[in-house]
Amino acid sequence: MPANRCSEEISIKATFRSKRGSMIIPLAEVTNKIYDFIVAGGGTAGCVLASRLSQNPNIKVLLIEAGGSAQGQQNTEVPFLGVTLPGSDLDWKFNSVPQAGLDGRSVPVARGQVLGGTSTINFFTWNRASNALWDKWASLTGDQEWSWKHVEKYYKMTSRLVKPADGHDTTGEIIPSAHGNGPIEVSVPGFPTELDSMVVNTSKSLGGRFAYNQDINAGKTLGFGLMQSSIGHSKRSSSATAYLAPAMNRPNLDVLINTHVTRLVRTSERHISVFRTIEVATSASGQHYQITAAKEIILSAGVIGTPQILLLSGIGPKEDLDKLNIITYVDIPDVGRNLVDHPLVPNYFSVNSDKTFDAVLRDPTIFAGKLQEWASSGQGLFVDSPGNTQGYMRLPKDAAIFERYQDPASSPESAHTEIIFVDGFGQFGEAPAPETGNFMTVLTGVVSPLSRGSVTLTSSDPFDKPAIDLGLLNSEFDIFAMVQAMKDAQSFLTAEPWSGYIKAPFGELADATTDEAKAAYARKFGVTGNHPAGTAAMSPAHAAWGVVDSKLLLKGVEGVRVVDASVFPHTPECHIQAPVYVIAERAADLIKEKYAI
Repeated sequence: MPANRCSEEISIKATFRSKRGSMIIPLAEVTNKIYDFIVAGGGTAGCVLASRLSQNPNIKVLLIEAGGSAQGQQNTEVPFLGVTLPGSDLDWKFNSVPQAGLDGRSVPVARGQVLGGTSTINFFTWNRASNALWDKWASLTGDQEWSWKHVEKYYKMTSRLVKPADGHDTTGEIIPSAHGNGPIEVSVPGFPTELDSMVVNTSKSLGGRFAYNQDINAGKTLGFGLMQSSIGHSKRSSSATAYLAPAMNRPNLDVLINTHVTRLVRTSERHISVFRTIEVATSASGQHYQITAAKEIILSAGVIGTPQILLLSGIGPKEDLDKLNIITYVDIPDVGRNLVDHPLVPNYFSVNSDKTFDAVLRDPTIFAGKLQEWASSGQGLFVDSPGNTQGYMRLPKDAAIFERYQDPASSPESAHTEIIFVDGFGQFGEAPAPETGNFMTVLTGVVSPLSRGSVTLTSSDPFDKPAIDLGLLNSEFDIFAMVQAMKDAQSFLTAEPWSGYIKAPFGELADATTDEAKAAYARKFGVTGNHPAGTAAMSPAHAAWGVVDSKLLLKGVEGVRVVDASVFPHTPECHIQAPVYVIAERAADLIKEKYAI
């Protein structure tokens, strides 16, 4: 509906503060414009698209974000403080439905409600997946343009290696030729911890399944090495800072913040339903407005937001929409289905050391000193996220689970499990931090899970949160893999470099001495790795399954494209932010090619 109340028009404004000043866009003014493209969601992918499409001064782009801007909020800039952002005002504050695989517990699901989306609140890890993952996507979609041979150029458009904060020589720690020259800054840790050398030396000495990997982003993810993170010059590098901020003064780019996309509006029906108008509102009780795109609406609202908007628009499984009295315009059964996430379990160990970060978190004076060191010199503990090293592993080839399940990983080059080493007590889930002592946290995860979940509506009100079922540890395979990861972590820690460092497993982990006890521990303390994907998956154009085709166009609809992690047809066996940037870069090219811009 068009804006028609002057007092309300004046009061509803969206502001983005850029380096050069302030851009204020009255919502009523925006509704009177015709844009070529409307990007719904200013997250990881949305900022990329807004930046790339607005490079052509003749193309008018509108970016809409439900949250605000994080500019000037120190916790989003300081890498070590990234752990404070989930559950903050920059987070949607979603919670899962009770998870059967986690003893009926509901767990928080962190998604960024801010420009930059989850790239503004995540824990930085930069993995672009094995080459084989992209070849798997090509096979599943029937489109060889998704193979690594063709996608590599897009990866290199996303990011570039920069020096770590301390400027140390990174020879032997990375393979520079595997990287590109894009906006996102990526670096190895800039404040070494005592764990780093122990992890690297252990992997080099053990070899085999524990082998050292000089660069996890060089095509094969298997092995252990230094973590690469979206950090440059001691600060977070996000899609908002790296892609959007440099584009903010373009006169052909408008940005609305604190504005929710409530639904897509069907504008006509010929041989196919046409959706080129969106409806937006700033609050549940506020006026709803409509804005039209001449060419396309690009949904980049994320793995949860995208299916919610589609369902509210009458696009999804008819049987579900009928229950809420939502008219079904396009019956696509897989909208909101096939959600995949990586379960994560914290394993705690008490250690013989006084160098862990535990004292920093307990003593406000020490904490303030570390923060001041970061602010004044860009050095010290706070220049990195709490974890500096990671490893990816496959299950043993003769694992009994393969007698009952096919290998779910992309290929023999892709992992089943992940291990991350944290130099202190990292509070994941409900385990309280001890008041004394020094600790190490070893995070074990399953990155090729067979469990599946869903995103479904709880009502027809766009401001009501959807039901999120992550499906964590619902599969026997996932439990087997998690237990194996926990055993592998403990085997890794018995190697000579750890001699005298580990005191003992801490808390209930000490009693988890059998496979059954480890499984019970995982169900009690497991959380989400916050890597959800797949709720609007790609598939061949004429396939009965899936939601979008290989060009990311919504099936059965004209005028809508989806670009975010919801389109993943197979979950990456790694942290997923880098693959999201890759699909966004490729989507920008697909759009430019289609419209000759």
